[in-house]
Amino acid sequence: MASTNQTPVKKTPKKTNLLDHHSIKNLLDESVTEIVTSKCYPEDVRLSNVRLLIGTIIIAIALVAQFYKKDFPANCDFLIGCIVLYILFNVILQLIIHTKEKNAILFTYPPEGSFNSTGLIVSSKLPRFSDLYTLTVESADPKSISARPKVEFTKSVTKWFAKDGVLVEGLFWKDVKALVNDYAKEHKKSK
Repeated sequence: MASTNQTPVKKTPKKTNLLDHHSIKNLLDESVTEIVTSKCYPEDVRLSNVRLLIGTIIIAIALVAQFYKKDFPANCDFLIGCIVLYILFNVILQLIIHTKEKNAILFTYPPEGSFNSTGLIVSSKLPRFSDLYTLTVESADPKSISARPKVEFTKSVTKWFAKDGVLVEGLFWKDVKALVNDYAKEHKKSK
């Protein structure tokens, strides 16, 4: 009989530069994504795919304008058309980013087997020169009948990091899981 000696996988600690608030926010956002997807909320990447498609179209327009076979005076109308299309698609891309995405770090589908018909939008903020990290969980479709009120917490990042910049994942996971569970719990309707 063969024995299965499996050594536990040693996880490397997540470390960041505590003097760089962008790297702190990036590390926390990646951890939030990992935590929420581990709670059976599959990631919804449709908006990211739309943004990539629009970006690809923008690049294609720029390449066509650059490498068009005619020289400048002969292709003036064509270049003007490319410039207008380039500006138009960039404006569309910026509108999507500023109206739909905002501060969102994760869009999800509802958990499998759930009666809830909407996923989550998880967003975060870490203002410059501040140690207060705000994490918000809300419904992907706030007008849906199954949408719940948004929940959020604001806590100091110093609570989750050791002095050497290592993320104390247990504390952070506990706080994020509590926030997701708070959103997911049934809210009693007042009569």
